Amino acid sequence: MEEREAESSPVAEKKEAEEEDDFGYRLFPDRNKKPQSFLVRSLFTFHNKCQLMLRITLETNPYARLLLEALKQSGCTVFNDRHFSCENCDGCVSGGFDAATSQIVLCQNNIHQQSHMNRVVTHELIHAFDHCRAHVDWFKNVKHLACSEIRAANLSGDCTLMNEIARFKFGLKGHRQTCVRDRAIRSILAVRKVSKETAEKAVDEVFDACFNDLEPFGRIPHSRADAKRAYRDFQNRDRYNANL
Repeated sequence: MEEREAESSPVAEKKEAEEEDDFGYRLFPDRNKKPQSFLVRSLFTFHNKCQLMLRITLETNPYARLLLEALKQSGCTVFNDRHFSCENCDGCVSGGFDAATSQIVLCQNNIHQQSHMNRVVTHELIHAFDHCRAHVDWFKNVKHLACSEIRAANLSGDCTLMNEIARFKFGLKGHRQTCVRDRAIRSILAVRKVSKETAEKAVDEVFDACFNDLEPFGRIPHSRADAKRAYRDFQNRDRYNANL
């Protein structure tokens, strides 16, 4: 986030705080703090554990590896120390994508399992991919935000059968669509000061197009095995086109 000069007027300061609040920055309090030294950060177990789990995800998770390669091919190479930041966050969130800095925030105080880290990194990398390939107006166009949240919920593994069972949510026909819709709406409400009706309308208006936009996976990865197949297919795309 860019630093701005403080305005002297208390009204202006209140307005500025409210504007930042609208963009969800209240959920990531460490965004506004002076960065700590490596020595200080290394003393905190949460930070060390977050960094270790992140490295494991980026090196071994097929969802993340596919997205990293897709970002690179799109001209947006991701560097671990530049584009990921383990921070303390509000208790209701696990991660976020800071479009102002093109940086993924990982909530080290809320992510405690490797499987959770895998999903959060994948979810936020989908936002990063959308940010790279399209002119997404994250802050002023709620439909743009809704589309990326739909894609992230659909493609990150958030709505797999096993995850839904773990949440004690069961259903047959149309259950995945319901899960994706609900999670997209919840994500919008977490980071924007809009009414539930506004979030629902935005999601419903773009749902079909964004639910069926499966890039860069080319399919809905229902499992880790599906993600591995999608990763192999993605790697072979250029090889196939080169033979035409």
